[in-house]
Amino acid sequence: MGDLEIHRPEGVRLQKVLAAAGVGSRRKCEVLIERGLVKVDGEVVNQLGVRVDPDAVKIEVKGKRIVVDDNAVTVVLNKPRGVVSTMSDPQGRPALDQFVREYDQRLFHVGRLDAETTGVLLLTNDGELANRLAHPTHGVPKVYVAKVEGQAAKGLCTRLRAGVDLEDGPVRVSDCAILDVSKGHSLVKVELHEGRNRIVRRMLDKVGHPVVDLVRTDFGPISLGTLQPGEVRRLSREEVGALMNVAGL
Repeated sequence: MGDLEIHRPEGVRLQKVLAAAGVGSRRKCEVLIERGLVKVDGEVVNQLGVRVDPDAVKIEVKGKRIVVDDNAVTVVLNKPRGVVSTMSDPQGRPALDQFVREYDQRLFHVGRLDAETTGVLLLTNDGELANRLAHPTHGVPKVYVAKVEGQAAKGLCTRLRAGVDLEDGPVRVSDCAILDVSKGHSLVKVELHEGRNRIVRRMLDKVGHPVVDLVRTDFGPISLGTLQPGEVRRLSREEVGALMNVAGL
């Protein structure tokens, strides 16, 4: 073990750390190690006697980050309409604190949604994860479905992909689909890699389709699923690991 920098004689056996993180049984974790499918701080570990400090290393299984910190809490909220994206509001408007009272940890919201927008909002007590996910350099993809005024023409998505000039710089979508066109309204799905203030509303307004209703359905690998407005769900270790991957952690 001497040639492995990550080995800590006083640490915890790697297969025990993996099993505790929900990867599988101790035996299954031993097989993963023996097959060279586990990395610690970027280094392949294929020996069963390795001990590590789980709080000080980055562990990956089949290229995916695993989470070993039980004190780390990340949740997804389906933010209802009319709720502001602050933990408490001095003006007395409905805020986010009411949805996470069951958690002892102090949670922070990752980015924000404007009051009238509903959908996926992440809250976590992992400050580094929150900062990375919110930072524009990582360009975490976000998907929105917008009900807009007017009948969307076929060329709308082409225009949005090409880019729209706004007062604070151009914005372009990475993906777009017209889901439905009915009398006077259309349903448009867009994916963006940035999160400037009211960016989706301003972009669609600029191309002549003011937003009537807006929901964020996905934030990176986390989807709304069947979560109802006001409902909160704690993310699994696998989901948090997937978020860490897109955040470059």
